Amino acid sequence: MITELVGRHARERPGDRAVVEIGDGGSTREWSFGELAAAAEGWATLLASLGVAPGEPVAYQLPNVLAFIAISLGVLRIGAVCEPLMPIFRERELEFMLRESGARVLIVPRTHRRHDHAQMAQGLRERIPTLEHVLVLDECASLPAGAAATELTSAMTAQLLFTSGSTGEPKGVLQTHASLNLAARIHTRHFRLTPADVIYIPSPLAHQTGFLYGMWIALMLGAPQVIQTSWDAQTGFAAMQQTGVTFVQAATPFLADLVRVAGEREQTLTALRTFVATGAAIPRELARGAREALGAEVGGAFGTTESCLGAAFVPGGDPDHAWSTDGQALEGITLRITDDEGNVLPAGAEGNFEVLTATLFEGYLNRPQLTAAALTEDGYYRTGDLARIDAHGNLKITGRVKDVINRGGEKVPVVEVEQVLYAHPAVSEVAIVAMPDVRLGERACAFVVPRPGMELDFEEMQRHLDEHRVSKPYWPERLELVDALPYTPSGKIQKFVLRDRIAAELERKAVPG
Repeated sequence: MITELVGRHARERPGDRAVVEIGDGGSTREWSFGELAAAAEGWATLLASLGVAPGEPVAYQLPNVLAFIAISLGVLRIGAVCEPLMPIFRERELEFMLRESGARVLIVPRTHRRHDHAQMAQGLRERIPTLEHVLVLDECASLPAGAAATELTSAMTAQLLFTSGSTGEPKGVLQTHASLNLAARIHTRHFRLTPADVIYIPSPLAHQTGFLYGMWIALMLGAPQVIQTSWDAQTGFAAMQQTGVTFVQAATPFLADLVRVAGEREQTLTALRTFVATGAAIPRELARGAREALGAEVGGAFGTTESCLGAAFVPGGDPDHAWSTDGQALEGITLRITDDEGNVLPAGAEGNFEVLTATLFEGYLNRPQLTAAALTEDGYYRTGDLARIDAHGNLKITGRVKDVINRGGEKVPVVEVEQVLYAHPAVSEVAIVAMPDVRLGERACAFVVPRPGMELDFEEMQRHLDEHRVSKPYWPERLELVDALPYTPSGKIQKFVLRDRIAAELERKAVPG
């Protein structure tokens, strides 16, 4: 169990560095394993004194700070369930999630990024009958000691994590100790991680990328982890240099930001060995540049909150495969592609992507019907993605089932066209979505964030696609230039927001007057 491992680290090497917190402006705070274990014990004692029982969720909405890790361990120590909530959530999202979980305890900072979390939490407490206790982090500086740890089993629920809503419907995903521990072991073996590594966590700890593939793997290994309270690329780059970071798993936008800073500083990250980009496909041009700019292996991977990481690039393998595919199946995990009737398709065929793994979630909180719908009769998880698997086992995600553009019966290969557009020097970010069309049903619309000081118009976009020999039926038939794309906190583009936006715009123009 993860709590036992941390206890062992604290006994055997109490003074070793466990966590480094990077604050705004590059300020730092550190905890040793001894200090971390003591803080975790204090939180366990406090929560037990409030009557928190085994199996009960404890909600906490915190940025990446030292206390997040201590609270997580304290919750697990007494057999309760970690319910981390993204710091960007506000009353609407929080009220839904807290009502759904029935959490009696909510822990928040007094303020974060100029938002009064304490006041918001007190308002939620007044509206939610089941929410009994609001603990403000700043008022819990002195913690009690002496809590007896609950005897844990691997089958106990460890985590309740609400999906980030790339489809607009957040669901509470339940994971056991067994699943998280197994996922972490598979991951650390695949990427050859050891206690000598330094794990960097720019992703929110309240998201599975930060929680499991940052915090949990570092605690399991006994390796130091570097957390950053608020993302700032310049601060992050400097922190990675100073702390000797060797491994990062984070969304593609973090990679793009670090590459930009490396170019501006004309420096590289000499200790960095591996950057695993998740959440969205890595644009090939970015991946090629990142490998040189950061001096590290850079590659893609695929995972979900429900299934954990299922595929990843192979360290030491072909660099082109690392960034042009989403990797190969991890140890003990089976991947397959099926048609809409459930028939398994041959290598190279596009279809529904499904995963069979022992790291699968327990189910969706209070949603047995959705849980059943997410699984096939033979136990595979339906990811909701379209993909191909080639004859060598390389996975390539080609889009979301709900993001398919059906242009008069012809399916547009969205991800491939996005990759081509990203290679244009004026394109910083791009997302292609369906827009309604009376004649063809759907046509493609490209939302593009231009690079600073550069311009792109519709004719230039067409010229670029033609130059790269993209079939004309696949060309976007509308270009929308925007300042930014809507992202989930995990780095996934919220294409449903863009679809709604263009549909509303077309409807507005269609109405006379």
